[in-house]
Amino acid sequence: MTDTLPTFPQSPSPVIIDGVVAAARVKAEVAAGICDLTARGSVAPGLAVVLVGDDPASIAYVRMKERDCAEVGIRATDYRLPADIPQKELNALIEELNRSERVHGVLVQLPLPAPLDEAQVIERIAPAKDVDGFGADSLGRLVRGERALRACTPAGVMRLLDDYGIDPDGKRAVVVGRSVIVGKPMALLLLERNATVTVCHSRTADLAALCREADLLVAAVGRPGMIDRSYVKPGAVVIDVGINRTDKGLVGDVDFADVAPITAAITPVPGGVGPMTRALLMANTLAAAQAQL
Repeated sequence: MTDTLPTFPQSPSPVIIDGVVAAARVKAEVAAGICDLTARGSVAPGLAVVLVGDDPASIAYVRMKERDCAEVGIRATDYRLPADIPQKELNALIEELNRSERVHGVLVQLPLPAPLDEAQVIERIAPAKDVDGFGADSLGRLVRGERALRACTPAGVMRLLDDYGIDPDGKRAVVVGRSVIVGKPMALLLLERNATVTVCHSRTADLAALCREADLLVAAVGRPGMIDRSYVKPGAVVIDVGINRTDKGLVGDVDFADVAPITAAITPVPGGVGPMTRALLMANTLAAAQAQL
């Protein structure tokens, strides 16, 4: 006789996890925190947004982030740089922003144009201002279970789970993707909440079979519609982190129409994890300012 894995309660129809509504709650909390901060005589949090080159997707993302800043009361300062900026000049700007007392968070929009070295730039951001949570100090503290700024997308996923009463404790979680931006920190945050976590990637044998063991499946591979119902256990919770631009518009890594009917809960794309990523950036910027002030 084999043990059965725990499952989340399955409703007659899947719960669509609304990231827009959840993000609005986070932003309201941030706005209230900023009001409290300024009422006590402190300056409003300042976020430096560095955009290199003219990639349309990056420009759109930066525009949305700056709109979010305006909504909650964060002072966003734009640094638009040419794609051919020398590495030395970009590094010097990061160092200048690290020293500025009016800047509490530094955001460098990725990806950077070649041949700029992204890792070199990220590691130059002061840990206290690493609001993206990508630096070695932030990730290392996550590994050790210490307080630090968490990567926005995984942190946003955890907030979504909390808002919808989905507790990872004791559940089998599978994360498809092993990037340092999403996959690895996602696995660590789930582990921190007592899930039993498997991380899969492009070299994983029999990927679909492993995914079908998951009570909680997180897709973060960057391949449109890759996860169909053959990857999903009935009654599982499916979190789609993918944002892929196609001829049909934005789609996730999950084939939503195929998968949704057999799930207990699922995030749509767009309108799921994406808004929460930006909302957690606002929360991180406030947290960074509170720590510095």
